[in-house]
Amino acid sequence: MIRELSPELAKIAKNELNENPNQVASDLQNLKEWISKQAHLKARTDDQWLIALLRGCKFSLERVKSKLELFYTLRTTAPEVTLRIKPTEPQFLEFLRLGTCVILPQPKNSLSPCIILIRAGEYDPEKYNVADIMCILYYLVQILVIENDTATVMGTAIAVDYQNVTLNHLMQASPGLLKKIVAVSQDSLPLRLKGSHHVNVPSGIEIIFKLVSGFLGEKAKERLKIYKNNDELLKSLPKEIMPDEYGGTGGPLNDIIEYWAKKIIEYRPWMEQEMEFGTDESKRTSKNKSNQGSFRKLDID
Repeated sequence: MIRELSPELAKIAKNELNENPNQVASDLQNLKEWISKQAHLKARTDDQWLIALLRGCKFSLERVKSKLELFYTLRTTAPEVTLRIKPTEPQFLEFLRLGTCVILPQPKNSLSPCIILIRAGEYDPEKYNVADIMCILYYLVQILVIENDTATVMGTAIAVDYQNVTLNHLMQASPGLLKKIVAVSQDSLPLRLKGSHHVNVPSGIEIIFKLVSGFLGEKAKERLKIYKNNDELLKSLPKEIMPDEYGGTGGPLNDIIEYWAKKIIEYRPWMEQEMEFGTDESKRTSKNKSNQGSFRKLDID
């Protein structure tokens, strides 16, 4: 069963995402039947997970099937991004508590995109890798879309703070790794990216922006914004959502980080099951062979 949307969210979902409450049950059944017929695909079929995918693809069943295919293919073929640190391992919580990636809480009845805050400079590049941030994002987003209907309807925005980022951090971002990170985070996850906001950008990072832009569609390029400082950033993002440390009123970062640490612990059984999903490439037929390892241009709404 899926949760009933508030009247405000339901209206937006209908007008912007083509969500028809009378058609949802049929769409969910269609997807479940399709998944059951894919011999190579072992995928989650929870209603709330599938409705998040449907909303992220504006209820185009063909787009959802492509996204599902890519999501689980990358789980298997790009483990250096999706499984570098697993949410069931102690190292995951250890890295999460560094605060490199958190999803900021929204006020009740908020109708704004959910904001994901990334702070790459908070980890030691001698001990960790930029791909570890992707792992945190990858699993937090899955919890988010299961629990938060506002995020599935209104989409998400990413705020990246480069404070304390060093050359050693930047050297980890090879073109091949960046391509996979972009494919996983923006092309396979069940979310609609409504913008990416970058602040405290160090010199020398221009080449990385150039590399990443090569993997983005036009909408994503247009929504990529760079700010000189936190005050400028706060003019574009809701003050009531941004943490205290950024001049907002969303609460201290440590509290937000600990909230997500507790969520990961709460979802441990769910995550243990999640580790079993993916693709068996030996069972893939020629009909869907073209999806294997596909890192196509991103289609972002």
